Amino acid sequence: MDPRRHAADTWIVVPLYNESTVIGDVVRGLLASFDHVVCIDDGSTDGSAEAAAAAGARGLPHPLHPGQGAALPTGVSYVAPQPEARFVVTFDADGQHRVEDALEMLDVAEAEDVAIVFGSRFLDTRTDPGILKRIILKTAVSVTNMTTGLRLTDAHNGLRVIRTDAMRSIELEQDRMAHATEIVLKLGRTKLPWREYPVELLYTDYSKAKGQSVLNSVNILVDLLVR
Repeated sequence: MDPRRHAADTWIVVPLYNESTVIGDVVRGLLASFDHVVCIDDGSTDGSAEAAAAAGARGLPHPLHPGQGAALPTGVSYVAPQPEARFVVTFDADGQHRVEDALEMLDVAEAEDVAIVFGSRFLDTRTDPGILKRIILKTAVSVTNMTTGLRLTDAHNGLRVIRTDAMRSIELEQDRMAHATEIVLKLGRTKLPWREYPVELLYTDYSKAKGQSVLNSVNILVDLLVR
């Protein structure tokens, strides 16, 4: 199957913060399948923005570090007026997401005429997040489902496909990790059709060394509970 089958009509939005050692590979991997990769640099101090640009991404800078939730609206606002854009894919900068999963989710959105496809690491057994992370994320998704009225298995996976009609009808306000619940809530309120799709997350030595595997999950849960 053609790996560039969604190249022209899909925009990849990548929130970026201090990922200079991996972002070049992430961008190059995306550009093999997509024409439009936009990195929103959230106040990085390690040259991440320059590394992303050198790999071929379009860059949108945040001078400070308000958080991933603030980076996503910047990317969405940039994509919204693009006349040829049909889909937005939100994609993490740390190398944990797979391009092939994004392509398959786009195929599902197109074939089944759904406006939102949420990636889920819990719909099959390929991803092993570890016991502690699994417990925290399952707790977080339970809170999210109670808040939003949706029934997801993995509400805090950054890999999502959003059709532009859904994208243009929401406005994100949270600027920290709780934005993941906010985006589910506001997409759900559009009443547009959605589904989940099984994806594999790659917990690399790099991400584990940064402590992201558990720390991000704790941040998500804390932000949810103090909202």
